[in-house]
This record gives sequence, C-alpha cells and structure tokens, in this order.
Amino acid sequence: MEKLSIEGTPKTPTISFDFEKGQLEIKGRSIHENSIEFYKPLVDWLEKYAMKPQVKTNVNIQLEYFNTSSSKCILDVFKALEGIHKKGKTEMVIHWYYEEDDEDMLEAGGDYQAIVTVPFEKLAIKEA
Repeated sequence: MEKLSIEGTPKTPTISFDFEKGQLEIKGRSIHENSIEFYKPLVDWLEKYAMKPQVKTNVNIQLEYFNTSSSKCILDVFKALEGIHKKGKTEMVIHWYYEEDDEDMLEAGGDYQAIVTVPFEKLAIKEA
C-alpha cells in the first residue's frame, strides 16, 4: 500500500500516512475553502488501510488552527479510524497535540474525544 504524503501549505496541513509504520500524521493549518476535496483522499486511504491495518496504529494530530468546514472533515477521518479500531485488528491511539496556552485547540480535542471511541490522548506542547 502506498504512503500518502501531501505537502502542507499556509491553508492546508501536511499529511503523512505511512502504511509500513502504522503512523498517521496531520500537522499544520486547515483552512482550505473546499475541505471535503482535501480530506477525501485521506478517508479513501483509510478505507484501504482498514482491510489490512498494522498491529499498532499511531495517529498524531497537531493542528495550529482549523475552520468549521475542516472540523467536519477531521471528524470524518476520526470516524474512519474508529471503524478500523472497532474491528479490533489494530491497537490504536490518537494523540491530539496542542500548544500549552491554546484553550481552543484543547477544547476541540476534548470534543473529538467525546465523539469517538478510539483511545485519545491530549498532549500539551510547551513553548521553547
């Protein structure tokens, strides 16, 4: 299965979904005007990954900011991950990284955590 890599821009996050390592990363800003178009390949990739996931899957989400349309698409990604997790073929954890003083991103992580059944860890990033 091919690795999914999308270079980030000022409006879109960097995506790195690595099948071999079972490592899925979304990092940056997500303020794309057409979030559905941007996130569809991620959900499609996860549907393929669901057929034969790694024994352990680590999901790292480190978003600085996302808009309303992105929030629904991020939830779609989490729902796809939840479907994989519920099959019991992979040990999965979502790591939600937020800057220590960013209450909005901490709250957003808590909202997602309340919706999905995948083990979810909110981790503060301390400023240097």
